[in-house]
Amino acid sequence: MKKLLALLLCLILALPVLALAEETEITLWTYPIGKWGNEETVNEIIANFNAVHPEIKVKVQYLDYTSGDDQVTTAIEAHTTPDIVMEGPERLVANWGAAGKMLDISDLWDDAVKADIIAASPAVEAACRNDAGIYYEYPLCMTTHCMVINYNDFEKAGALQYIDEATHTWTTDGFLKALEALNAAGFQPAGVVYCGGQGGDQGTRALVTNLYSGQFTNADHSAYTMNTEENIKALKLLQTLTSDGQLDADPSIVASGEIALFCNSTTSIGFCWNASAAVSNKASLADDVKVFPMAFPSDDGVPELQGGIWGFGLFDNGDEAKVAAAKAFIKFVCDDPSQAAASVYASGFFPTRASLGDVYAGTEMAENGDYAIFMPYLGDYYQVTPNWAAQRTEWWNLLQRIFAGGDVEAEVAVYEANANK
Repeated sequence: MKKLLALLLCLILALPVLALAEETEITLWTYPIGKWGNEETVNEIIANFNAVHPEIKVKVQYLDYTSGDDQVTTAIEAHTTPDIVMEGPERLVANWGAAGKMLDISDLWDDAVKADIIAASPAVEAACRNDAGIYYEYPLCMTTHCMVINYNDFEKAGALQYIDEATHTWTTDGFLKALEALNAAGFQPAGVVYCGGQGGDQGTRALVTNLYSGQFTNADHSAYTMNTEENIKALKLLQTLTSDGQLDADPSIVASGEIALFCNSTTSIGFCWNASAAVSNKASLADDVKVFPMAFPSDDGVPELQGGIWGFGLFDNGDEAKVAAAKAFIKFVCDDPSQAAASVYASGFFPTRASLGDVYAGTEMAENGDYAIFMPYLGDYYQVTPNWAAQRTEWWNLLQRIFAGGDVEAEVAVYEANANK
Protein backbone atom coordinates (compact mmCIF):
# COMPACT_ATOMS: atom_id res chain seq x y z
CA MET A 1 0.00 0.00 0.00
CA LYS A 2 2.85 2.36 0.90
CA LYS A 3 4.53 1.58 -2.42
CA LEU A 4 1.28 2.39 -4.27
CA LEU A 5 0.87 5.70 -2.45
CA ALA A 6 4.48 6.60 -3.18
CA LEU A 7 3.95 5.83 -6.87
CA LEU A 8 0.80 7.97 -7.01
CA LEU A 9 2.63 10.84 -5.29
CA CYS A 10 5.43 10.64 -7.84
CA LEU A 11 2.93 10.76 -10.69
CA ILE A 12 1.15 13.77 -9.20
CA LEU A 13 4.42 15.62 -8.76
CA ALA A 14 5.39 14.80 -12.34
CA LEU A 15 2.18 16.20 -13.87
CA PRO A 16 3.36 19.86 -14.07
CA VAL A 17 6.56 18.67 -15.71
CA LEU A 18 4.63 16.61 -18.24
CA ALA A 19 2.29 19.52 -18.98
CA LEU A 20 5.25 21.82 -19.46
CA ALA A 21 6.90 19.33 -21.77
CA GLU A 22 3.78 19.27 -23.96
CA GLU A 23 3.71 23.03 -24.41
CA THR A 24 4.37 24.13 -27.99
CA GLU A 25 5.72 27.56 -28.88
CA ILE A 26 5.07 29.03 -32.31
CA THR A 27 6.02 32.33 -33.88
CA LEU A 28 3.79 34.66 -35.86
CA TRP A 29 5.15 37.44 -38.06
CA THR A 30 2.54 39.91 -39.19
CA TYR A 31 2.62 42.88 -41.51
CA PRO A 32 0.66 45.98 -40.33
CA ILE A 33 -2.75 44.89 -41.58
CA GLY A 34 -5.06 47.26 -39.75
CA LYS A 35 -4.81 46.60 -36.01
CA TRP A 36 -3.01 43.34 -36.65
CA GLY A 37 0.00 45.60 -36.41
CA ASN A 38 -1.08 46.70 -32.92
CA GLU A 39 0.38 44.76 -30.01
CA GLU A 40 -2.57 45.32 -27.69
CA THR A 41 -5.06 44.02 -30.25
CA VAL A 42 -2.98 40.98 -31.19
CA ASN A 43 -2.34 40.12 -27.54
CA GLU A 44 -6.10 40.09 -26.97
CA ILE A 45 -6.59 37.71 -29.89
CA ILE A 46 -3.86 35.44 -28.56
CA ALA A 47 -5.43 35.50 -25.08
CA ASN A 48 -8.72 34.37 -26.61
CA PHE A 49 -6.86 31.58 -28.39
CA ASN A 50 -5.06 30.53 -25.20
CA ALA A 51 -8.38 30.26 -23.40
CA VAL A 52 -9.05 27.34 -25.75
CA HIS A 53 -5.47 26.20 -26.34
CA PRO A 54 -3.44 26.98 -23.21
CA GLU A 55 -0.80 24.51 -24.38
CA ILE A 56 0.24 26.68 -27.33
CA LYS A 57 2.36 29.80 -26.78
CA VAL A 58 2.38 32.37 -29.60
CA LYS A 59 5.27 34.82 -29.96
CA VAL A 60 4.74 37.74 -32.32
CA GLN A 61 7.05 39.89 -34.39
CA TYR A 62 5.61 42.96 -36.11
CA LEU A 63 6.85 43.78 -39.60
CA ASP A 64 6.46 46.91 -41.69
CA TYR A 65 6.33 47.36 -45.44
CA THR A 66 9.68 49.12 -45.57
CA SER A 67 11.92 46.39 -44.17
CA GLY A 68 9.57 43.45 -43.68
CA ASP A 69 10.37 41.68 -46.94
CA ASP A 70 14.10 41.95 -46.25
CA GLN A 71 13.57 40.48 -42.78
CA VAL A 72 11.71 37.50 -44.23
CA THR A 73 14.33 37.01 -46.94
CA THR A 74 17.08 37.04 -44.33
CA ALA A 75 15.16 34.53 -42.21
CA ILE A 76 14.68 32.23 -45.21
CA GLU A 77 18.40 32.30 -45.98
CA ALA A 78 19.30 31.71 -42.33
CA HIS A 79 16.63 28.99 -41.85
CA THR A 80 15.03 30.99 -39.03
CA THR A 81 11.62 31.62 -40.58
CA PRO A 82 8.57 32.01 -38.35
CA ASP A 83 5.93 29.31 -38.18
CA ILE A 84 3.18 31.65 -39.42
CA VAL A 85 3.26 34.79 -41.52
CA MET A 86 0.28 37.05 -42.15
CA GLU A 87 0.14 38.76 -45.54
CA GLY A 88 -1.33 38.40 -49.04
CA PRO A 89 -1.10 35.94 -51.95
CA GLU A 90 1.49 38.06 -53.76
CA ARG A 91 3.95 37.07 -51.04
CA LEU A 92 2.59 33.79 -49.65
CA VAL A 93 1.65 32.19 -52.97
CA ALA A 94 3.48 33.91 -55.83
CA ASN A 95 6.73 34.59 -53.99
CA TRP A 96 7.60 32.33 -51.06
CA GLY A 97 5.17 29.60 -52.05
CA ALA A 98 6.49 29.49 -55.60
CA ALA A 99 10.01 29.28 -54.18
CA GLY A 100 9.07 26.15 -52.22
CA LYS A 101 9.34 27.78 -48.80
CA MET A 102 5.71 27.50 -47.69
CA LEU A 103 3.74 24.48 -46.50
CA ASP A 104 0.86 23.04 -48.49
CA ILE A 105 -2.18 23.80 -46.30
CA SER A 106 -4.79 22.35 -48.63
CA ASP A 107 -6.06 20.16 -45.77
CA LEU A 108 -7.53 23.29 -44.13
CA TRP A 109 -9.64 23.99 -47.20
CA ASP A 110 -12.51 21.58 -46.65
CA ASP A 111 -15.63 21.81 -48.80
CA ALA A 112 -17.54 23.99 -46.32
CA VAL A 113 -14.69 26.51 -46.02
CA LYS A 114 -14.20 26.61 -49.77
CA ALA A 115 -17.91 27.19 -50.45
CA ASP A 116 -18.10 29.95 -47.84
CA ILE A 117 -15.09 31.77 -49.30
CA ILE A 118 -16.20 31.38 -52.91
CA ALA A 119 -19.61 32.77 -51.96
CA ALA A 120 -17.86 35.91 -50.74
CA SER A 121 -15.50 36.17 -53.73
CA PRO A 122 -14.30 33.50 -56.20
CA ALA A 123 -11.21 35.67 -56.79
CA VAL A 124 -10.05 35.03 -53.21
CA GLU A 125 -10.13 31.25 -53.51
CA ALA A 126 -8.25 31.36 -56.81
CA ALA A 127 -5.59 33.71 -55.46
CA CYS A 128 -4.77 31.51 -52.47
CA ARG A 129 -3.56 28.54 -54.54
CA ASN A 130 -1.07 27.98 -57.31
CA ASP A 131 -1.77 26.62 -60.78
CA ALA A 132 -1.41 23.07 -59.49
CA GLY A 133 -4.17 23.66 -56.96
CA ILE A 134 -1.92 23.77 -53.88
CA TYR A 135 -3.13 26.22 -51.25
CA TYR A 136 -0.47 28.31 -49.54
CA GLU A 137 -2.75 30.85 -47.89
CA TYR A 138 -5.70 30.62 -45.53
CA PRO A 139 -7.52 33.94 -45.99
CA LEU A 140 -9.08 36.11 -43.31
CA CYS A 141 -10.04 39.42 -44.88
CA MET A 142 -10.19 41.34 -48.13
CA THR A 143 -10.95 44.77 -49.50
CA THR A 144 -11.17 46.75 -52.68
CA HIS A 145 -8.87 49.75 -52.84
CA CYS A 146 -10.48 52.99 -53.95
CA MET A 147 -9.68 56.69 -54.16
CA VAL A 148 -11.13 59.61 -52.22
CA ILE A 149 -12.31 63.17 -52.79
CA ASN A 150 -12.88 66.13 -50.50
CA TYR A 151 -16.63 66.57 -50.88
CA ASN A 152 -16.42 70.14 -49.65
CA ASP A 153 -13.95 71.16 -52.37
CA PHE A 154 -16.04 69.50 -55.06
CA GLU A 155 -19.14 71.27 -53.79
CA LYS A 156 -17.40 74.67 -53.80
CA ALA A 157 -16.08 74.06 -57.32
CA GLY A 158 -19.42 72.90 -58.69
CA ALA A 159 -17.85 69.53 -59.49
CA LEU A 160 -20.32 67.25 -57.71
CA GLN A 161 -22.32 67.09 -60.93
CA TYR A 162 -19.55 64.92 -62.39
CA ILE A 163 -19.83 62.08 -59.87
CA ASP A 164 -22.57 59.58 -59.12
CA GLU A 165 -23.07 60.11 -55.39
CA ALA A 166 -25.27 57.03 -55.03
CA THR A 167 -22.80 54.54 -56.48
CA HIS A 168 -19.59 56.47 -55.76
CA THR A 169 -18.52 56.03 -59.38
CA TRP A 170 -17.65 58.37 -62.24
CA THR A 171 -16.52 58.28 -65.83
CA THR A 172 -13.18 59.35 -67.24
CA ASP A 173 -14.94 62.26 -68.91
CA GLY A 174 -16.48 63.25 -65.59
CA PHE A 175 -13.09 63.03 -63.90
CA LEU A 176 -11.56 65.39 -66.46
CA LYS A 177 -14.41 67.87 -66.14
CA ALA A 178 -14.13 67.76 -62.36
CA LEU A 179 -10.40 68.52 -62.59
CA GLU A 180 -11.12 71.51 -64.80
CA ALA A 181 -13.73 72.78 -62.35
CA LEU A 182 -11.45 72.29 -59.34
CA ASN A 183 -8.53 74.07 -61.01
CA ALA A 184 -10.77 76.93 -62.14
CA ALA A 185 -11.93 77.32 -58.52
CA GLY A 186 -8.34 77.54 -57.29
CA PHE A 187 -7.87 73.95 -56.14
CA GLN A 188 -4.64 73.40 -58.04
CA PRO A 189 -3.15 70.91 -58.30
CA ALA A 190 -6.21 68.86 -57.42
CA GLY A 191 -4.21 65.74 -56.65
CA VAL A 192 -0.76 64.18 -56.69
CA VAL A 193 0.39 61.16 -58.66
CA TYR A 194 3.04 59.83 -56.27
CA CYS A 195 5.92 57.72 -57.57
CA GLY A 196 8.67 57.79 -54.98
CA GLY A 197 8.55 54.03 -54.41
CA GLN A 198 6.22 51.08 -54.26
CA GLY A 199 4.21 52.22 -51.23
CA GLY A 200 0.54 52.35 -52.26
CA ASP A 201 1.29 51.55 -55.88
CA GLN A 202 -2.08 49.82 -56.13
CA GLY A 203 -3.57 53.31 -56.42
CA THR A 204 -1.52 54.44 -59.39
CA ARG A 205 -1.97 51.10 -61.16
CA ALA A 206 -5.75 51.26 -60.79
CA LEU A 207 -5.80 54.88 -61.93
CA VAL A 208 -3.98 54.02 -65.14
CA THR A 209 -5.81 50.83 -66.06
CA ASN A 210 -9.29 52.16 -65.34
CA LEU A 211 -9.10 55.36 -67.38
CA TYR A 212 -9.49 53.48 -70.68
CA SER A 213 -10.29 49.93 -69.52
CA GLY A 214 -6.77 48.58 -69.84
CA GLN A 215 -5.48 45.34 -68.31
CA PHE A 216 -2.39 45.06 -66.16
CA THR A 217 -1.65 41.41 -66.93
CA ASN A 218 -2.92 38.72 -69.26
CA ALA A 219 -5.77 36.47 -68.15
CA ASP A 220 -3.64 33.61 -66.86
CA HIS A 221 -1.29 35.92 -64.94
CA SER A 222 1.79 34.84 -66.82
CA ALA A 223 2.86 38.25 -68.19
CA TYR A 224 2.47 41.99 -67.63
CA THR A 225 0.57 43.76 -70.41
CA MET A 226 1.04 47.48 -69.91
CA ASN A 227 2.13 47.97 -73.53
CA THR A 228 -1.36 48.33 -75.02
CA GLU A 229 -3.22 51.13 -76.74
CA GLU A 230 -5.53 51.65 -73.75
CA ASN A 231 -2.78 51.88 -71.14
CA ILE A 232 -0.52 54.07 -73.25
CA LYS A 233 -3.44 56.43 -73.84
CA ALA A 234 -4.03 56.62 -70.09
CA LEU A 235 -0.37 57.32 -69.30
CA LYS A 236 -0.23 60.03 -71.95
CA LEU A 237 -3.30 61.63 -70.42
CA LEU A 238 -1.71 61.67 -66.95
CA GLN A 239 1.49 63.06 -68.44
CA THR A 240 -0.53 65.92 -69.93
CA LEU A 241 -2.52 66.55 -66.76
CA THR A 242 0.65 66.81 -64.69
CA SER A 243 2.50 68.95 -67.21
CA ASP A 244 -0.33 71.50 -67.34
CA GLY A 245 -0.67 71.62 -63.55
CA GLN A 246 -4.12 70.09 -63.08
CA LEU A 247 -2.39 67.25 -61.23
CA ASP A 248 1.07 67.09 -59.76
CA ALA A 249 3.57 64.24 -60.12
CA ASP A 250 5.86 63.83 -57.14
CA PRO A 251 8.84 61.45 -57.38
CA SER A 252 9.76 62.10 -53.76
CA ILE A 253 6.71 60.64 -52.00
CA VAL A 254 4.78 57.37 -51.77
CA ALA A 255 1.14 56.91 -50.85
CA SER A 256 1.55 57.86 -47.19
CA GLY A 257 2.80 61.30 -48.22
CA GLU A 258 -0.01 61.70 -50.73
CA ILE A 259 -2.59 60.72 -48.11
CA ALA A 260 -1.16 63.33 -45.73
CA LEU A 261 -1.59 66.01 -48.40
CA PHE A 262 -5.24 65.05 -48.81
CA CYS A 263 -5.90 64.88 -45.09
CA ASN A 264 -4.43 68.33 -44.42
CA SER A 265 -6.51 69.83 -47.26
CA THR A 266 -3.58 70.56 -49.57
CA THR A 267 -5.20 68.44 -52.29
CA SER A 268 -8.81 67.67 -53.14
CA ILE A 269 -8.25 64.14 -54.45
CA GLY A 270 -6.36 61.12 -53.11
CA PHE A 271 -5.52 58.08 -55.19
CA CYS A 272 -4.76 55.66 -52.35
CA TRP A 273 -7.63 54.94 -50.00
CA ASN A 274 -9.72 52.14 -48.50
CA ALA A 275 -11.79 51.37 -45.41
CA SER A 276 -8.75 50.91 -43.19
CA ALA A 277 -7.20 54.20 -44.36
CA ALA A 278 -10.43 55.98 -43.48
CA VAL A 279 -10.13 54.79 -39.88
CA SER A 280 -6.40 55.27 -39.43
CA ASN A 281 -6.44 58.81 -40.84
CA LYS A 282 -9.61 60.06 -39.20
CA ALA A 283 -7.81 61.96 -36.45
CA SER A 284 -5.55 63.76 -38.92
CA LEU A 285 -8.28 65.26 -41.11
CA ALA A 286 -8.35 69.04 -41.38
CA ASP A 287 -11.64 70.69 -40.40
CA ASP A 288 -12.56 71.49 -44.01
CA VAL A 289 -12.03 67.93 -45.31
CA LYS A 290 -15.15 65.84 -45.83
CA VAL A 291 -14.15 62.35 -46.91
CA PHE A 292 -16.13 60.89 -49.79
CA PRO A 293 -14.66 57.63 -51.14
CA MET A 294 -14.83 57.08 -54.89
CA ALA A 295 -14.14 54.31 -57.36
CA PHE A 296 -11.50 55.10 -59.95
CA PRO A 297 -12.84 56.84 -63.07
CA SER A 298 -13.37 54.59 -66.08
CA ASP A 299 -14.32 55.25 -69.67
CA ASP A 300 -17.46 53.10 -69.40
CA GLY A 301 -18.34 54.09 -65.83
CA VAL A 302 -17.84 50.53 -64.58
CA PRO A 303 -14.59 50.36 -62.59
CA GLU A 304 -12.41 47.33 -62.00
CA LEU A 305 -10.86 47.91 -58.60
CA GLN A 306 -7.76 46.27 -57.33
CA GLY A 307 -8.28 44.14 -54.29
CA GLY A 308 -6.31 43.19 -51.27
CA ILE A 309 -6.44 39.76 -49.64
CA TRP A 310 -4.80 38.99 -46.30
CA GLY A 311 -4.46 35.76 -44.43
CA PHE A 312 -2.00 33.23 -43.09
CA GLY A 313 0.66 30.96 -44.50
CA LEU A 314 2.95 28.47 -42.81
CA PHE A 315 6.68 28.22 -43.43
CA ASP A 316 8.08 24.73 -43.78
CA ASN A 317 10.21 24.43 -40.63
CA GLY A 318 10.05 20.64 -40.40
CA ASP A 319 8.44 20.42 -36.95
CA GLU A 320 5.14 18.52 -36.96
CA ALA A 321 4.11 19.71 -33.48
CA LYS A 322 4.62 23.35 -34.47
CA VAL A 323 2.73 22.80 -37.73
CA ALA A 324 -0.23 21.34 -35.85
CA ALA A 325 -0.18 24.22 -33.36
CA ALA A 326 0.08 26.81 -36.14
CA LYS A 327 -2.87 25.29 -37.97
CA ALA A 328 -4.89 25.30 -34.75
CA PHE A 329 -4.13 29.01 -34.35
CA ILE A 330 -5.15 30.09 -37.84
CA LYS A 331 -8.29 27.92 -37.78
CA PHE A 332 -9.30 29.55 -34.49
CA VAL A 333 -8.59 33.06 -35.76
CA CYS A 334 -10.39 32.61 -39.08
CA ASP A 335 -13.18 30.11 -38.35
CA ASP A 336 -14.07 29.92 -34.68
CA PRO A 337 -17.55 31.43 -34.16
CA SER A 338 -16.34 33.22 -31.03
CA GLN A 339 -13.38 34.88 -32.75
CA ALA A 340 -13.63 35.07 -36.57
CA ALA A 341 -15.68 38.29 -36.77
CA ALA A 342 -13.39 40.02 -34.26
CA SER A 343 -10.33 38.93 -36.25
CA VAL A 344 -11.72 40.55 -39.37
CA TYR A 345 -12.83 43.61 -37.41
CA ALA A 346 -9.24 44.09 -36.23
CA SER A 347 -8.09 44.31 -39.85
CA GLY A 348 -10.48 47.11 -40.78
CA PHE A 349 -11.38 45.19 -43.94
CA PHE A 350 -14.10 42.72 -44.94
CA PRO A 351 -14.52 38.99 -44.30
CA THR A 352 -13.53 36.43 -46.91
CA ARG A 353 -16.36 34.27 -45.60
CA ALA A 354 -19.87 35.14 -46.71
CA SER A 355 -21.30 33.63 -43.51
CA LEU A 356 -19.79 36.41 -41.37
CA GLY A 357 -21.85 39.18 -42.98
CA ASP A 358 -21.25 42.77 -41.86
CA VAL A 359 -18.80 42.63 -38.95
CA TYR A 360 -19.06 46.40 -38.40
CA ALA A 361 -22.80 46.78 -37.91
CA GLY A 362 -23.60 48.41 -34.58
CA THR A 363 -19.96 49.12 -33.72
CA GLU A 364 -17.92 52.29 -33.47
CA MET A 365 -16.51 51.40 -36.88
CA ALA A 366 -19.95 51.07 -38.51
CA GLU A 367 -18.91 53.46 -41.28
CA ASN A 368 -16.42 50.84 -42.47
CA GLY A 369 -19.40 48.90 -43.69
CA ASP A 370 -20.09 51.72 -46.14
CA TYR A 371 -17.00 50.68 -48.09
CA ALA A 372 -18.66 47.37 -48.93
CA ILE A 373 -20.31 49.29 -51.79
CA PHE A 374 -17.06 48.83 -53.71
CA MET A 375 -16.81 45.05 -53.31
CA PRO A 376 -18.90 44.25 -56.42
CA TYR A 377 -16.27 46.13 -58.45
CA LEU A 378 -13.45 43.83 -57.33
CA GLY A 379 -11.37 43.18 -60.42
CA ASP A 380 -8.76 40.60 -61.35
CA TYR A 381 -6.32 39.69 -58.57
CA TYR A 382 -3.23 39.92 -60.73
CA GLN A 383 -0.67 40.29 -57.94
CA VAL A 384 0.16 36.59 -58.23
CA THR A 385 1.88 37.16 -61.60
CA PRO A 386 5.55 36.01 -61.60
CA ASN A 387 8.28 38.57 -60.92
CA TRP A 388 5.85 40.63 -58.86
CA ALA A 389 8.40 42.20 -56.50
CA ALA A 390 10.68 43.30 -59.36
CA GLN A 391 7.71 44.56 -61.34
CA ARG A 392 6.75 46.91 -58.53
CA THR A 393 10.14 48.63 -58.75
CA GLU A 394 9.82 48.82 -62.54
CA TRP A 395 6.38 50.43 -62.14
CA TRP A 396 7.39 53.43 -60.08
CA ASN A 397 10.52 53.87 -62.16
CA LEU A 398 8.29 53.94 -65.26
CA LEU A 399 6.13 56.69 -63.76
CA GLN A 400 9.17 58.72 -62.78
CA ARG A 401 10.56 58.56 -66.32
CA ILE A 402 7.23 59.47 -67.91
CA PHE A 403 6.59 62.42 -65.60
CA ALA A 404 10.11 63.64 -66.26
CA GLY A 405 9.08 63.99 -69.89
CA GLY A 406 10.02 60.58 -71.26
CA ASP A 407 8.42 59.18 -74.40
CA VAL A 408 5.50 57.09 -73.16
CA GLU A 409 5.66 54.34 -75.78
CA ALA A 410 9.40 53.90 -75.36
CA GLU A 411 9.29 53.91 -71.58
CA VAL A 412 6.40 51.44 -71.45
CA ALA A 413 8.34 49.10 -73.72
CA VAL A 414 11.29 49.24 -71.32
CA TYR A 415 9.00 48.61 -68.34
CA GLU A 416 7.31 45.62 -69.93
CA ALA A 417 10.58 44.04 -71.08
CA ASN A 418 12.06 44.35 -67.58
CA ALA A 419 8.89 43.25 -65.77
CA ASN A 420 8.56 40.12 -67.91
CA LYS A 421 12.16 38.91 -67.52
